[in-house]
Amino acid sequence: MSGNSVLLDTNIVLYFLGGDKALIPLLENKQLIVSFISELELLSYKDLKENERLKIKQFLSECIILDINQLIKERTVELRRKYSLRLPDSIVIATALYLNVPIISADKELAKVRESDLVLYQK
Repeated sequence: MSGNSVLLDTNIVLYFLGGDKALIPLLENKQLIVSFISELELLSYKDLKENERLKIKQFLSECIILDINQLIKERTVELRRKYSLRLPDSIVIATALYLNVPIISADKELAKVRESDLVLYQK
């Protein structure tokens, strides 16, 4: 991945789609990457309205969606065991580590992962 790439946690996509303008400088001119797990989380909200689903799908179509592979699986297991993260968080951060790109998240739990390049966003 290029030095201009960044992986977005689910919460960042939600904030951005919700109109958080403070995210624009962090995201503009970047190659946006989303883990498949975030894609699933975003599209599987129980009360998701059709217009919201379409907005999410449009945003995701402009991102690279990265599926899981064996190396991400192995890193996920290591991170989950080492830091006691939730499984989706472990997958997302393992994806960022696999790609060697920063991850933007508002989840303070991810700050425990010292080997990651976390941009902790505070709304």
